[in-house]
Amino acid sequence: MGAGGIGGYIGARLAQAGGDVSFIARGAHLAAMLQTGLSIQSDLGSFVLAPVSASKAAVDIGPVDLVIFAVKLYDSEEAAASIAPLVGANTRIVTLQNGIDSVEILCRHLPRDRVIGGATYLSGFISKPGEVVHSGGLPQNLVGGQRDSIIEQLRELCDRAVGLELKPVADIDEVLWEKFVTLCAFSGGTALMRSGIGPILADPEARIFIEKLRDEGMAVAAAAGHPMADGFPGRVETRWSAFPPHVKSSMANDLERGRPIEVAWLSGRMHQLGMKLGVATPGHTAVFRALHLHALGTQRQNSNL
Repeated sequence: MGAGGIGGYIGARLAQAGGDVSFIARGAHLAAMLQTGLSIQSDLGSFVLAPVSASKAAVDIGPVDLVIFAVKLYDSEEAAASIAPLVGANTRIVTLQNGIDSVEILCRHLPRDRVIGGATYLSGFISKPGEVVHSGGLPQNLVGGQRDSIIEQLRELCDRAVGLELKPVADIDEVLWEKFVTLCAFSGGTALMRSGIGPILADPEARIFIEKLRDEGMAVAAAAGHPMADGFPGRVETRWSAFPPHVKSSMANDLERGRPIEVAWLSGRMHQLGMKLGVATPGHTAVFRALHLHALGTQRQNSNL
């Protein structure tokens, strides 16, 4: 569900490995996929998946074993309400969205026992209709559903795929919070500073800012009852350094392209939680307020003028 940078890349790699994969997409991207296939550009090997099974409507696909839910957070409610035709007697829905609210959003529309939280550190974006660029990141995907038979089948398929690893974990909430803190800093920093991660880490002043975002997130998480485990700053450094220097967050890429951005669910959520929990978040508050004007994207913003 969602064939963008994450959904498109993971789905294409699973299909390349022999999985029976269908995509739900829309607009020019869907039209290009149906006409010429889905092109994946990656340092791990580029390829074109063709023909592609894709549609704009879940009813055209019908019940499946597994739904990978990878739409942008601002489309979550509408997308979650639309996927009922995909859900059969034993279907699992794995969300690989950003933030900490995805599971709760999905559970407003779907049975709670079918929804499984997940986190990915892959990075990718749609460069043009029908083409997804895999821009790096660690290949490991962490999901709940440990000992679930459907999740085990997905893990086996990932083992056969290029550049995908799947690790089922017992406590997905802690994983989601760790990614939330990591990603909020990465997204907020690269979007506000309009820079790839390499120059940010190399510049003393820019590094201070992105590390401040990280530390604010750690404080908020601890106050919310989800303290980061020992060694967290080192793990963040490893994840950020795994990207090529030019890589920016998907929010930074969307900002540059005039598309809607997820700032309300990332730095905006940190700002909201900080106010609720009594934790100062001046960095994330600045990111949220500075980028809030662009939250709807150029096209939607102009349509409201």
